[in-house]
Amino acid sequence: MILNKIKNSIQEPRITLVGAGPGDPDLISLKGVKALNTAAVVLYDALVNGALLNHAPEHAIKIFVGSQSDGESFSQDAVNKLMIDYALNYGHVVRLKSGDPFVFAKGFEEINFAESYSIQTEIVPGISSAIGVPGLHKIPMIYGNMSESFWVLSGVNSKGEISSDLKGAAQSKATVVVLMGIERIREIAAIFMAEGKDRLPVAVIENGSAHDEKIVVGVVETIAELVEDHKISSPALLVFGDVVSLHPSFARIRDFYYTLYEG
Repeated sequence: MILNKIKNSIQEPRITLVGAGPGDPDLISLKGVKALNTAAVVLYDALVNGALLNHAPEHAIKIFVGSQSDGESFSQDAVNKLMIDYALNYGHVVRLKSGDPFVFAKGFEEINFAESYSIQTEIVPGISSAIGVPGLHKIPMIYGNMSESFWVLSGVNSKGEISSDLKGAAQSKATVVVLMGIERIREIAAIFMAEGKDRLPVAVIENGSAHDEKIVVGVVETIAELVEDHKISSPALLVFGDVVSLHPSFARIRDFYYTLYEG
């Protein structure tokens, strides 16, 4: 009966891409909450905090389109088709994506597909974990003469190979944030070491802003061992750069190396 009521009051088909932020449900924007308030259907990803679904009407259809427990996941093509089908049949579809929809989240692909069906679309930016999560730990992207720019890149390309951009990033003086690279931490660290940056500060943050967040801070030459010792796993981001030395826990690391090499 509820579904019939929804169908009888279908609004004009439209799709809103909403960035859910890095994990803490309080970090979604007010505009994102308002979009959820009017959703007939919510399609949400695995890294989206489930508490955000409470902002949608009780009668709204909520569809999980992330990774399955058996390792299977929805293809992008399947998600695209679900968006269109639900928009045409129920009206307002909110596509709820973790972080920001346009930072390694295929937001453009989804909007482009929707617009090919002449469906009205809107984008609500979210806080990207690449910037928001380090910021929560008082790690700036740019600070004084430590860093005048920052890079955000994927650890691997679409073929699952180490990103070729990492070499250029490692050669720069910029703050480098690597997403989707925790499984290849040794190879990524080796790229920085090849550029003579063995003692460059590094932070690795798992489940940033969530209740089960973990963080380890170290230097390039030993970061892989720290990650293993603390059992850090995906989803996690890596932050390379002198700005990481501003994190409070880096003081003891600095003292250790001073004693080891200077003392």
